[in-house]
Amino acid sequence: MRYFRFNPITQKRLRRFKKLRRGYYSLLLLALLTVISLFSNFIANSRAIYVKYEGKYYFPTFKFFPMATFGQEDEWGFDDAQADYRSLRKTFEGTQNRVLMPIVPFDPFENDFEYYDDPPPNPPDRRHWLGTDSQGRDVFARLLYGFRVSILFSLALVFISQVIGTFVGSLQGYLAGRFDLFSQRFIEIWGTLPFLYIVIIMATFFTPSFGLLLFIMSLFWWMRITYYMRTEMYREKMRQYCLAARSYGASHTRIVFRHLLPNCLTPLVTFTPFAVVAAISALTGLDYLGFGLPAPTPSWGELIDQALQIQNRDKIWLTLAPFTAISVTLILVTLIGESVREAFDPKQYAKYK
Repeated sequence: MRYFRFNPITQKRLRRFKKLRRGYYSLLLLALLTVISLFSNFIANSRAIYVKYEGKYYFPTFKFFPMATFGQEDEWGFDDAQADYRSLRKTFEGTQNRVLMPIVPFDPFENDFEYYDDPPPNPPDRRHWLGTDSQGRDVFARLLYGFRVSILFSLALVFISQVIGTFVGSLQGYLAGRFDLFSQRFIEIWGTLPFLYIVIIMATFFTPSFGLLLFIMSLFWWMRITYYMRTEMYREKMRQYCLAARSYGASHTRIVFRHLLPNCLTPLVTFTPFAVVAAISALTGLDYLGFGLPAPTPSWGELIDQALQIQNRDKIWLTLAPFTAISVTLILVTLIGESVREAFDPKQYAKYK
C-alpha cells in the first residue's frame, strides 16, 4: 500500500472532483446502478426468492427445484420440470405456505406466449412493464441483465487493457533505448491489424463467449494508453525528485512505483471513463452485427437489432427501451470523464511547491 500512497497534488485533484457535482453524482448513480444490476436475479427472475412449504424454507434463485418438491404437475402429468412459482404463489393464497417472487417475475430468457392473443412483440402493460420482444421475452428483464453484462464487460476490458498498457508504456518510457524502439515498432504494426475482421474470423472458428470476446478485444485495446504513459514517464523521469531518488541509491522498483507512477496517473485516470464509453459502444455494436456475445445472452445490441427490423419499426417500445438505456449510461460515464479531466487538469498543478 505504501507504494500507491496519494501525493498532496492527487489529493487536491480528488477533492476538486468531489466538488464537481455533475461528475460526482453521476459516479454515485452509476455505481448504484451497477450494484443493483449485480442482484438482477432477485429483481427479474421466474424463480422465487424463497418458498415456505410445509414448514420448510426453499431458496430457488440459484438452485433447481422440480415440481414434485411442491406437489405440482404439468399438463402432461410430469413433475420433474422446474416448479412454476407464479402459479404456486396463487395456489398458496390463503394458506400458511408462502412464495416471495421478484419484482419482475420473468427472467430474460423466458417466452411468454400464452398470456397474449396477438403474437409478440407485445406493448407495455402491467404484466410486462416495457413490453416483450419479438420472441416474447420481457424487455425490462433483458435490459437489466444486459446492463450488467455491458458494464461488467467494459470494466473488465478497460481494467485489463489499462494495466497492460500502463505496464508496457511505463517500461518504454523508463527503460528507453532498444526496448522502446522495438516495442514501439511492434505496437505500430499490431495497431494496423483490422480489429473487426479478426473478430469475424475468430467467431467463425470458435463460439463467441464472454471470456473469448474479452480476450480478443484486450489484445487491441491496451495499445491506446501506452502512448500517454510512455510520454509521461519520459517527462517525469528527468525531473529533480527522480534524479534525487537515483542519487540516494533507490531501487528501480521504488523509483517507478513510489515516485514515477503516482505522478504519471493523470492520463490514465482521465482517459479511463472514456475508454469505458468506447467499450460499451463496441460491445453493443458487435452484438448488433451478430459477432458479439452468443444468443440468448441479454444484450442491448440484440434489442436494437430487433427494433430496427422492418416488421418491428412500428413497435416504438422496442426502440425507446435500449436507446434510452444506452444513452443514459453513456451520458453518466461521459459526465464522469469530463469531471475527471477537469479535476486532473495538469495545467492547474504543473509544479511542486
